[in-house]
Amino acid sequence: MADETTPVAVAPAPPAGGTAPGAAGGITPAAKPAAAKAPEKAKVVAPAFREYPTIPALQIDAMVDSNPYVSAAVHNEAVGFPGTLVDGWEQKAVAKMGELLGKYRSLKVYMDACVHCGACTDKCHYFIGTGDPKNMPVARQDLMRSVYRRYYTLPGKLFPKLVGARDMTKDVLDDWFRYYNQCSECRRCSVFCPYGIDTAEVTMAAKEIMDSVGLGHKYVNEIIAKVHKIGNNLGLPGPALENTLEGLEEDVLEDTGAAVKYPLDVKGAEVLLVTPSADFFAEPHVDSLIGYGKVFHAAGISWTLSSKASEAGNFGMFIGNYEQMQKIAMRVREAALELGVKRIVVGECGHAWRVAYAFWNTLTGIGAGASDPFAIQLQKQLDPNYKQPSHICEVTWDLIQAGRLKFNKEANDHRIVTFHDSCNVARGSRMGDYAGGQFDIPRNIIKAVANRYVEMSPDTTHERTFCCGGGGGLLTDELLDLRIKGALPRMEALNRIVQHDGVNFMATICAICKAQFTKVLPYYGFKMSMVGGVHQLVSTAIVLNNEQ
Repeated sequence: MADETTPVAVAPAPPAGGTAPGAAGGITPAAKPAAAKAPEKAKVVAPAFREYPTIPALQIDAMVDSNPYVSAAVHNEAVGFPGTLVDGWEQKAVAKMGELLGKYRSLKVYMDACVHCGACTDKCHYFIGTGDPKNMPVARQDLMRSVYRRYYTLPGKLFPKLVGARDMTKDVLDDWFRYYNQCSECRRCSVFCPYGIDTAEVTMAAKEIMDSVGLGHKYVNEIIAKVHKIGNNLGLPGPALENTLEGLEEDVLEDTGAAVKYPLDVKGAEVLLVTPSADFFAEPHVDSLIGYGKVFHAAGISWTLSSKASEAGNFGMFIGNYEQMQKIAMRVREAALELGVKRIVVGECGHAWRVAYAFWNTLTGIGAGASDPFAIQLQKQLDPNYKQPSHICEVTWDLIQAGRLKFNKEANDHRIVTFHDSCNVARGSRMGDYAGGQFDIPRNIIKAVANRYVEMSPDTTHERTFCCGGGGGLLTDELLDLRIKGALPRMEALNRIVQHDGVNFMATICAICKAQFTKVLPYYGFKMSMVGGVHQLVSTAIVLNNEQ
């Protein structure tokens, strides 16, 4: 396990090519790179911490060169999309928009309802970090809204220039691909919108339209194809997974003297755990997986992982494609039926929990909802005394309340802990039996296993939490500059309690958050080992029965 020390945060240098966010002045165009014989890759630097959370100065086209890699034909076709941009894509994209407008009434409402009041403008972490006006949520929405007006409103058909309507052109499509891939679908702007416009749904619709005409995001589509073929985002085959779990058992036995098992494909187990595949090998993710196993071991609950459903993550949500989302989720249903489990539990993954909580019932019949024969069979098989599905934090907190787990809180005394609310948990789901349980339960667990806890500013937590900067399918190296700048508001809030309270550990319950912060923390002067899971803290403090 990584050792944490108190980090000393430094104020990074302002980004090249414009004033630092919050600097005085009006519109500041991003500087153009100087002419050179061989272009050099620009050095990625973090924005400066702001003394006060002011609205950034505008930097026109600051992120115009930020693009994800376009998906190759082999990856597009593997998930059922056209391999490359199709002939007549303009008409097909407009027709797909019409299909989505007819299918989702909310999308049409969002296209019509915006009054450009500006309430959302400074709520987006990417706008705060980049100053690019097209990263204002309202401006990003308008990339689609302008096309909607041109083809689906009478004023736009008759007087397009008067109402800001635009034809669907290659320049427009390029802007869509560029800036809809600078939205992590975190929905923070929606909290502040007086009309409740969900920018994430607009982004998801735009991505679905682009995929439908053969313009896909390589990182996302490649991962979806891996899940269809192998069962997890990493492409980790069953034998490798089995070997990894055996290694964990050996490590835990050596560390604790307890024969904690990490079983795979065990029929008749009570619990099927579905967790993000990063938990199987990456730090700090694996420390939470170790913690899950210790919880089940201490409570005497039989459990298993599945090689068929070895991935909780569901990138189908990121591209707004419910067919892909369902196909990925059906692997969980198939595994549950094959193994005969009574409960399904989801590990620490933000968007996975949103999909499980909000979509599994109707997509797969896990929980009441679907009515096909296999869904009915599963509903009869699962134990109705438990929520189906349950989050691992719900399981652990219930066991703590029942007195079935014992902890040595002093084992975490080298840590001063804070908690980062992950977007999809905070604004797209719930835990427990009451509103706000998704905020209380992880914090209750932390306080049960650690003596020292500090909360970040209330304007940056709970339903107002800032995104880590890497969600929505943006956790890819070609977007590192965007990810670092998008992390600015969270890093500022963290820095304040580091300086004031000596915080040296930020817990979270999202695999993407863990991966993102591990990458960007050093750019802001923090140690990468400063981030970890809630169940990493549980793993450190839990008292095990060492009988083998």
